[in-house]
Amino acid sequence: MLRQTAQLLAVWSHRLFEASLLIKGLFAAAEAATGVGLWLTPNALFGHLAHWLTKTELAQEPTDAMALWFGHLVQSLSIQTQHFYALYLLAHGLLKLVMVILLQRKITWAYQAAIVVLMGFVAYQLYDWTQSHSPFLLALSAFDTFMAVLVWRESKALPVAHAPV
Repeated sequence: MLRQTAQLLAVWSHRLFEASLLIKGLFAAAEAATGVGLWLTPNALFGHLAHWLTKTELAQEPTDAMALWFGHLVQSLSIQTQHFYALYLLAHGLLKLVMVILLQRKITWAYQAAIVVLMGFVAYQLYDWTQSHSPFLLALSAFDTFMAVLVWRESKALPVAHAPV
């Protein structure tokens, strides 16, 4: 009975690992694509978009806080800031995408590297959380920590390759 429970736990752990790889891969691809889009989008287009999105609301209520905040946010977006976020999203997304591909292919050294990368993300996200208090960063940190635990469990299930004697 205990052996069956352990086998069932191992099967579900592996399924969770595979599902989290899929989720992480989809988010990584979207993040990299967003970085490319942000890099290629002319800065002035953000101003036009903000105006288009808020003009009706501001015509009805000129003191609408959300519309005014959004317009101010877009006006303060410099090209340097836009390019920083574009490169950050592109690099972050590509790093995670490579990590997912290596783990999916069961490359042995990638498991330890993925744990280090994931915990690095968690450390940065938690530092950023101390500045912004965004619940999204806490949720993302929890998911990355959970993913690191699944990667560790999956690495323990890999067959051990022995060096020739």
